Amino acid sequence: MLALSRKKNEAIVINNNVEITILEVKGDQVKLGISAPKEVPIYRKEVYLQIQEANREAVNVDGMEALKNLLG
Repeated sequence: MLALSRKKNEAIVINNNVEITILEVKGDQVKLGISAPKEVPIYRKEVYLQIQEANREAVNVDGMEALKNLLG
C-alpha cells in the first residue's frame, strides 16, 4: 500500500485518468472528490463488498437451479 500525505485542495492522479482531490478535513473525517471517466466504476468499499457477495450468491443459486434441471 502506498501512503501519501495531502492537504486540502491537493490531489493525486492514478493511471493518468483518475484524480482524487482532498476537499475537506474535519476531525477524523476526510471528504474526497473523485474525477474519473464514466466507464470507471467508483464504489465505497462496503458497497463494493455487498455487490461482490450478491454476485457470488446469484451464481450459486443459478448454478444450483441449472444442476437441478439437468438432473431433474
